[in-house]
This record gives sequence, C-alpha cells and structure tokens, in this order.
Amino acid sequence: METFRPFRRLCPAAEAAISFVLLLALGGCTPTPSPTAPREATHSFTGANLLTHIKVLSSDEYEGRGPGSKGEELSLRYIEDQFRGMNLEPGNPDGTFLQKVPLVGITPDPAMSLGFSANGKKVDLKFQQEFVAWTKRVTKNVSVDADTIFVGYAAQAPEYKWDDFKGVDVKGKMLIVLVNDPPVEDEDIFGGKAMTYYGRWTYKYEKAAELGAAGCLIVHEEGPAGYPWAVVAQKSGEQFDLVTPDKNAGRAAVEGWITREQAEKLFKMAGKDFETLKKAAAHRDFQPVPLGVRTQIFIQNTLREIQSNNVIAKLTGSEPQLQHQYVIYTAHWDHLGIGPEVNGDKIYHGAVDNASGVAALIEIARAYRKLEVPPKRSILFLSVTAEEQGLLGSRYYAEHPLYPLTSTAAVINMDGLNVLGRTRDIVMIGRGNSTLDEVVSGVARDQGRTVKPDPEPEKGYFYRSDHFEFSKQGVPAFDPGEGVEYTGHPAAWGLEMRNRYTSEDYHKPSDKVKNDWDLSGAVEDCQLYFLVGYRVANEPKLPEWKPNAEFKAKREAMLKSPGK
Repeated sequence: METFRPFRRLCPAAEAAISFVLLLALGGCTPTPSPTAPREATHSFTGANLLTHIKVLSSDEYEGRGPGSKGEELSLRYIEDQFRGMNLEPGNPDGTFLQKVPLVGITPDPAMSLGFSANGKKVDLKFQQEFVAWTKRVTKNVSVDADTIFVGYAAQAPEYKWDDFKGVDVKGKMLIVLVNDPPVEDEDIFGGKAMTYYGRWTYKYEKAAELGAAGCLIVHEEGPAGYPWAVVAQKSGEQFDLVTPDKNAGRAAVEGWITREQAEKLFKMAGKDFETLKKAAAHRDFQPVPLGVRTQIFIQNTLREIQSNNVIAKLTGSEPQLQHQYVIYTAHWDHLGIGPEVNGDKIYHGAVDNASGVAALIEIARAYRKLEVPPKRSILFLSVTAEEQGLLGSRYYAEHPLYPLTSTAAVINMDGLNVLGRTRDIVMIGRGNSTLDEVVSGVARDQGRTVKPDPEPEKGYFYRSDHFEFSKQGVPAFDPGEGVEYTGHPAAWGLEMRNRYTSEDYHKPSDKVKNDWDLSGAVEDCQLYFLVGYRVANEPKLPEWKPNAEFKAKREAMLKSPGK
C-alpha cells in the first residue's frame, strides 16, 4: 500500500493542510486551502454534488447531448438554471446566458463508395469497416476522380527545415497521409516524443486545402493516432461545422481515413511497400511518391442548418482597474448524441467526456459565489458546444469573443474529471509553455502534490480540447489532466486505467457512471482548478507565454492591436 507524501514544512498553513488526507471522501472533502485561499469556497466541493450533475447530464433523457437535439435543449436549460440559481450575471453582454453558434449539419449517405484503380484492376473499400470519408463543403454532393500521391506526414515546417511536398504540385490530387509527426530518430525536432500541431489530423486537412488537393485520406494506426479505429468509424453520421460565407468552398472536397490494412493493399497495387515508404517518410529528404493509382469517390449529403449555443455566466471582479480583464473556465457540454448501436445501446452518454467537466464548471462557479469579495479580475464560466465536432463552440467564441481576448488573462479547461480516486500528482498538458506553470505548481505544492507533464505526449492532447482555440489566438491556457500516481495502487495502475478507458469507453455508449467511481480525486482537482483561477484573477501581472512557446508571437501581436 503506497503512502501519501506529506507537505514540506514551509509555513503553519501549509503544514496544517496535511489534514486533508484524512478528510477526502466521496461525499465531500475539506482540505485546508492555501494561505490566501477563501476557506468556505474551497470547502464547498463535494463528490455528491459533482455526481448529481454527471448523472443528470449523462442520463438517457439527455440522449447523448448532441448539438441541435433534445439533448442540447435540456443541457442548455440545466446549465443556465444552475447559473441563475447562484445569482451569477448573464455572461453575454446582450443580457442572456447564451451565445448563438450557427452550425451546419452534414450527413453523408452511408452507401458511398471509395475505390482505387490501376492497370485495369479496381478495389472497392467498405464504408466504416475500411474507410470513412466526408466533405465539409456545404453541398449536396461531391465527386472526386483523381491521381493518388503519397506525401508522407504532409508536414511543411520551415523552422525544422522540413517539407514533405518538395514543391510537387498536388492540385486536384488525392493525398495519402500518415498520422502524427514524423518520428525522427537522429534529431530533436517535432517535439521529440510529444506531438506538435503538424501531427494533428486537422493540420493535414488544412494543408491539403491550402495546396489545392482534391482530398486527403489519413492512414489510421492506433498507436500514433492515440485511439482505435472504432473512434474514427464514428465519423460516419452527421458532422457539424461553422456556417461560413463561402460554405466551406476552400476546404478540400474530401476528407477521411483508411485503415492501415487497406493502405498496404493500395501501395501493393501501386507496386510499392507501405512499410518501406513509411520509414522513408521519417527522413528530411523524403520525396512525394505518385502511386499511379486513381481514387474515385462519390459522396451524397443531407444538409441542415441549426442554431446551437454556448452557455456563459459572469462574476464581475472587485477591482475597478482590473475587472475588465477575465479568467475563463471552459467545459464542453456536448457529446456524440445517438449513434451506432453497441451492445444494445445507441446513446453515447459521455459521463466522463464531458458531463464531468460541466459538473466541475458548475461547482467551481458555486465556489466563486461563496466568496465574500470576488477576485480582482472578472471570471467567465463558459460551456461550449460542438467540441466533439472539432472544437467548434470554442473556435466560434475565440473568433467572436464576447470580451476582448487581449483582456483575457487565461483559460482553464476541464475535459474529463478523475473518477478513480486521489492522486499524488496532477498532469498539466502543455507544461512548459507559460507562466501558468508556476501558479499550478504553487497550488499543487500546497496540496502536497506534484505537477507532471503529459505522460502520453505523442497523443497530442494539447490540440484536442477547447483551450486550444484560445491558445491559437494567443491566450495562455491551463489544460489539466488527471494524475497518474494513484494512492493505494501500483505505479503503473493509473496509465493502465487510462488506456482501459480509451479502449473500452472513450466515445462509446459505455461512457456511463460506474459503481466503482471514487470522486475524492475529482474534488481535490476541482479545488486546484478553482485556486489556480483565483490566484490568476488576483495577481498583479497577467500570465505570459515563455520564450519559444508556440503561441507567444500571436499574443504579442494581439496585444499590439487591442480591441479583439
């Protein structure tokens, strides 16, 4: 049985905080807060309250909380009612708790066909089983009949002197692309083991569109992707995108995935070996490889435009000179709605992902309302739509902010709580990017915990949740993950349980409340998120990006042109 490591004896308040070890429990936790923390607010978190919200939001009645569904209506009403019940201010300057987010739903006909042909031979792939594809163009159908070219990892990274295209014209062609970053062994580039944005599937589709390709098919491999084919196969039903004036005409006509097995068959048809070319693509001198194969695909769509919503509440800061600066807490309310049946269940409940994050958002808002004096800066509580569709709600807010991003101090994002018990650590996704590191480390230290970097950096979690849309605009962000050093368990248990969740429950109907949940760790994490935001809201200086951080230049440019 592993034992808890106590606080260092720094000060009486920190020493007294050891008592929280004895008081953590599912029904409530009462750890001694940090010396500057408001005691009543920190004590307000309970596992029972968190569980109540999670059970409601992940219930059958909410039907998986898909955008534009009954589940959206119920979710918006529930979250808004919670905010109203706390007497929080409406977060939208128009006097409401909602920010309208116009979306278009695009549903491809599952009878679509994808075929590869060469030398009089043709191979047709099976939809969902061997490929998934769609178009984000707002049109009733698209058709592509194009030459096919393998472009490695489709990365153009001038800072690394890396270009997978080498000036080859790919206009009108179908690109075959590998997932993740090039696994370069002899140089410390592309973040080493950690994924950069060049490795994200969104980047690869964006690059295909930029270069005028007809389409882009990514080869799925579970290890580099970070999730099994079953997760990709869910992209077979309705997908949403933001409504744009050009109806997404600038996107590649076709985006999609194929299995590695089918990629191997495709390369064999072209007289090539997949594994050989995959290894070649991990080197700077890689050249695009025309495969001498035609790709034919026809997609027919059903379209609908909907009005979805972000939910937002506000707590005005107490300092007149600082109350026009903001700390934003975010958590997406949506999940996948009703989808393909798995083990007799069609409702994708999303209990961990992300009813738990919304529960944290609500309870953190409740903690702030227990303060006798609000923090100096204002606090925004933002629950966004369509995260599962590509971070659309947060992207819409970041592109149409209700409060200037130049005045936004930081974003604290909650996407999935720890439901397995207390940990001796807290994971900080993107650690090393900003001065939020020191704030998080200080709060964790007062809790007797350590801060760890992402234990799975190759999966690119920093680019996979709502804080990223704010970071792209230059706003420093804290994206916490659950710790991995669980008290009372072997060292490897935390990662084993994380991997089990990914393989068994992630984006599946089985993501439900479980009888063996222990929310004592979730309570402690919520206290940490609350205290991080509280300190940022009271500190004299705004958080800053560290030298060489990916988004430092964006922040500096934004601050030079205030108003956004």
